[in-house]
Amino acid sequence: MVKENKTGSRPGQDDIDLGRLFGVLLDNKWLILLVTMLFAAAAVVHVQLATPIYRADALVQVEGKVGSSNPLSDVRSILGDEPKAEAELEILRSRMVLGQAVDQAQLDISVTPARLAVVGDFLVRRGMERPGFAKASVWAGEHLNIGNLHVDPSWLGRSMRLVAGEAGRYRLFYGDELLGEGRVGDNETFANGMVELRVAELEAGEGAEFTIVRRTRLAAINQLRSRFNVGMRGRESGVFNMTLTDEDPLRAERTLSIIGQIYLTQNVERQSAEAEQSLEFLEAQIPEVRNELAAAEDSLNAYRMDHESVDLSLETRSVLDRVVDIEASLSELEMEQSELSRRYNASHPLYAAMVEKRQNLERDRDRLNDRIQALPETQQQILRMSRDVEVTQQVYVQLLNKIQEMSITKASTVGNVRVLDDAVVQPGPVEPRKPVTVALWTLIGGFLSVAFVIVRGIVNRGIESADQIEDLGLPVYATVPLSEDQKKMVRRFKRRHQKHGREVGCGVLAQTAPDDTAIEALRGLRTSLHFAMLEATNNRLMITGPSPNIGKSFISVNLGAVIAQGGKRVLVVDADMRKGHVHTAFDAESQGGLSEVLAAKCGIEEAIRQSPVNGLSYIARGKAPPNPSELLMSDRFSQLLDSLSQRFDLVIIDTPPVLAVTDAAVIGHQCGTTLMVARFGLNPVREVDVAIRRLESGGVEVKGGILNAIERKAATSFGYGYYHYAYKTKDA
Repeated sequence: MVKENKTGSRPGQDDIDLGRLFGVLLDNKWLILLVTMLFAAAAVVHVQLATPIYRADALVQVEGKVGSSNPLSDVRSILGDEPKAEAELEILRSRMVLGQAVDQAQLDISVTPARLAVVGDFLVRRGMERPGFAKASVWAGEHLNIGNLHVDPSWLGRSMRLVAGEAGRYRLFYGDELLGEGRVGDNETFANGMVELRVAELEAGEGAEFTIVRRTRLAAINQLRSRFNVGMRGRESGVFNMTLTDEDPLRAERTLSIIGQIYLTQNVERQSAEAEQSLEFLEAQIPEVRNELAAAEDSLNAYRMDHESVDLSLETRSVLDRVVDIEASLSELEMEQSELSRRYNASHPLYAAMVEKRQNLERDRDRLNDRIQALPETQQQILRMSRDVEVTQQVYVQLLNKIQEMSITKASTVGNVRVLDDAVVQPGPVEPRKPVTVALWTLIGGFLSVAFVIVRGIVNRGIESADQIEDLGLPVYATVPLSEDQKKMVRRFKRRHQKHGREVGCGVLAQTAPDDTAIEALRGLRTSLHFAMLEATNNRLMITGPSPNIGKSFISVNLGAVIAQGGKRVLVVDADMRKGHVHTAFDAESQGGLSEVLAAKCGIEEAIRQSPVNGLSYIARGKAPPNPSELLMSDRFSQLLDSLSQRFDLVIIDTPPVLAVTDAAVIGHQCGTTLMVARFGLNPVREVDVAIRRLESGGVEVKGGILNAIERKAATSFGYGYYHYAYKTKDA
């Protein structure tokens, strides 16, 4: 009959017991500490071996174009077309600037010295010079300086190996192919002229190796950009902070200084080019305006001669002055519009604003023209001609003034960028940040170890309380503590074909340590069995369990010894003919046991062996047969059990695991009482439940359970443990 599980949930089944998890952490505190310390030690080693990275920084300021004489500067300032800080930042990051820095600093040439594996860089940084055993590696005080390296485009990105020789000579390899030999300071050609190399300086022992590569210019620019950073200090301050990281502090400082100088130079050139362009435009307008002025003056003089001398009235003179101002402004706007049309299209806001301003002036001029139409004809003609003369003359004078201003501007252009702080490298490395790295990896190690312990505690939910077994409807007859004395009696056996050996108990704990708490628990089991077997059909007791290595043989042997010490005749039968090891408890061999009896190769009398414990006998498993299940199902096994039941007061049968083989179900039909052993923290509740149901489905009723190897753990103390107390007699 299948027993129904009790309803209701308990901690350790479906719910997460925080107290238990806290106890699990306490139980594994040494594991957590060990893993954390390993991570901390690894971090310390890492920060010591890692290559330090240095950072150089510089400060530049971009000022507004105050005092510029460019005729378009005022218009751009009014209309908001001044260069933005974001544009200057992008200029600093551009390939135009960084590419020139790559060219000047030769950053497209990479030289990598060969180092001793793992610790080579660390030893070099500590100043260790070439030891006697060193061959290809490069040590402190040794270096290579490439003066020039030109390669065919097909050789860009290829790694070549330079090996130092004697007396300033070297050899150049591509892979294992020797390209040729050269001398320091000379221009050498290799690979049929595809590689041109000049080694400026080589200070290294014979055999020292360097890897040299000529990268593409774009690859070098991208690599430099990844290490270069620029940002603005404050909002709209115009002050930019430039930083560059590098393994070589001197190279970082030199490269950043080059970048700053290139940016400063291009800014000056840009300002000068703008002034020169404006000057060319103004000079192109001078001849045309001069001709217009001469023509206007000639027309005015001819008209006055034809009509004798005609003077303008005061009102007409006022209108003329206003018209002249408007026309001068329109002429200046026309020049500016012509230059803007070469830079922007008609939809640009700057160009559109210029057009709108011109339209407003034209409307004012049209209104004045309407007033002129009301004047006498002679006055109108004189006014128009005078207007043309004065407007053209004013424009001509303005052009001359602007040309002089732009000439001065072009000659004195200094740009609007200045270096506030020159490039300088910080004294200490910025990476790795040793205290932060060690602290971070220590925290990571602690977190991972705690997470591992918690996850393992949640996933590996072995039974930790007798209540969990009783929730399955199975009464617990005994809870047996883990014996420290028994652990000392355990030995590891390993067969030739086995990768890992197995641990088996050697000796009988009930004989060597009769006052052990585990033996006291078995004495309690002896009392429980007395009542449990009153209604049994025979005097046979089967000890089984769901899985291997849970202590079934320990329970069988020591329970038999405890009952035998009570004056009973007890026989322990090792029915696990595959891996049984009851015989090891008595320091005997397995041959001549149960398998030989069932195969009719040995008699019962020969198989029964007397143990050192009075009243306790045992039958070993015998030699492992090829068909143990068939032997157990034979009539000879039933006859053997009947005979043994008559000769002994109690027959204890140690069986194989229920979930591994079917032997336990076969043996259970021959036994009046069956007990299920579960190991503390090893067998999950579900596994025990499946084992019970498998036996019951085969017609074997499990009378009760035994919880073996209980440990005193914080997890059970904070959760729901089961406790044992030692109660020993002290000497007087």
